[in-house]
Amino acid sequence: MLTDALGAMFSVLGDPSLLLLIFITTIGGVIIGALPGLGATTGAALLLPFTLTMDPVHAITVLTTIYVSATFAGSITAILINTPGTAAAAATCLDGYPLAQRGEAGRALGIAVVASTIGGIFSVVVLAIAAPLLARVAYEFRPPEYFALTIFGLAMLASISQGGAIRNLMGGVFGVWLATIGADATTGVERFMFGNYDLYEGLNFIPVLVGLFAISELLVQSTTLNQVFERISMKAVKLPTMADYRKIWKAVLRSCGIGTFIGILPAEGATVASMIGYSEAKRWSKTPEEFGKGAVEGVAGAEAANNAATGGAMVPTLVLGIPGSGTTAVILVGLLVHGLRPGPHLFTEQIEKVYAIFGAMFVANVMFFILGLFAAKLFARVTLVPRGMLWPVVLAFSVLGAYSLDQAMVDVYIALIFGVIGYLFRRFGFALAPVAIGLILGEMVETNLQNSLKMFDGQWWMIPMQPLAALFLVLAVLGISQPYILGYLSRRKAAQQQK
Repeated sequence: MLTDALGAMFSVLGDPSLLLLIFITTIGGVIIGALPGLGATTGAALLLPFTLTMDPVHAITVLTTIYVSATFAGSITAILINTPGTAAAAATCLDGYPLAQRGEAGRALGIAVVASTIGGIFSVVVLAIAAPLLARVAYEFRPPEYFALTIFGLAMLASISQGGAIRNLMGGVFGVWLATIGADATTGVERFMFGNYDLYEGLNFIPVLVGLFAISELLVQSTTLNQVFERISMKAVKLPTMADYRKIWKAVLRSCGIGTFIGILPAEGATVASMIGYSEAKRWSKTPEEFGKGAVEGVAGAEAANNAATGGAMVPTLVLGIPGSGTTAVILVGLLVHGLRPGPHLFTEQIEKVYAIFGAMFVANVMFFILGLFAAKLFARVTLVPRGMLWPVVLAFSVLGAYSLDQAMVDVYIALIFGVIGYLFRRFGFALAPVAIGLILGEMVETNLQNSLKMFDGQWWMIPMQPLAALFLVLAVLGISQPYILGYLSRRKAAQQQK
């Protein structure tokens, strides 16, 4: 079976149509990532409806390629205009832009390309090894363990950097509530339908995600139409010199491990990984005083970590059905609509398809390396596209994508409504990823709770008495309290330094 799986992984190289699809999607992903405001999650949400008619492997390949290429491409605008194309590239601004101001934009982008590629390939290798091993462990999971695991995934929302712990948890709870809309699968009781039988089977994930991420971004960007970016010119991307490699190799290796580990944790993702990768690069550097002024280690640490998180985030997504980030929440929906039900059975019944997806992710990392070296200057010019032209096109794609699901206007209305909801969430400082993750995990919470209660004849207290379930519930409590514990420790350390 392992031989067949590895053969499926490398079969990508012998499929010209799939290679062409990866190449085209990589170009699209780099463009999406380079445009401030767009990003991997928005791009995946926009393209998701158009993948429904594709072969399952090709469809998930499109979404994962957008994920890895857009995550890298955010560094282009982070370095050249001090505006991260994606949230995951925010840490890259701290040293990438100062390097560009010193006339070393090409050097900064070269280091970003190399570090991102190493981080991405490293995480794909870990994914190919760790996912099947974790799938074997997941065979031991019963409804109580899955219920506790899902609670742990929701609890980890508290540690997402954007939004704050309380607001992220509120967003997750709101998403879980959205998952209850429609008729209960067990009893048939109608919930929150208000007489609208279009909602009998619940909310379709696709129009909700399109509204939350794409249409809400349109509304946000409409307030910045006249914003002018200060651009820094660049002749060409330069590969790192041997001196650069000697300075960055430790930071890159460290961030590969950090990014992959952070990505595997439910609900974390590339943004958290890049921030931790950057801070650790600074902490272990021999010249920490250079950080913030153009340290190449800072660029390498942030970029290796955020791309390493992409493969790591796919581990819980494929094995447990728990998204590792906002973008993998969209990918998870793609898996579900194509009949690829995440879980241990995916690695026994459809392992060839899974490893073909791994192979496609590997190829995508190599392709954005080539494009990043030879076409970054060209891709940087997409920032010149007038926003007054760009965002109406995004709106048209959003509406078309929502309608194409079932050719029903109700999906368009749902997308527009959630576009407004997403805008209001952003307006008041709430992150959108917790809502999407809560929506997807809500069904798992309810289903596994019901099945657990059936197992124990309604004795709910038997759930935490199961050893593995108890472990996940303890981890959930720690996940919720983590921001407060870290905040207390940092305040205590600051107070001690002042004495």
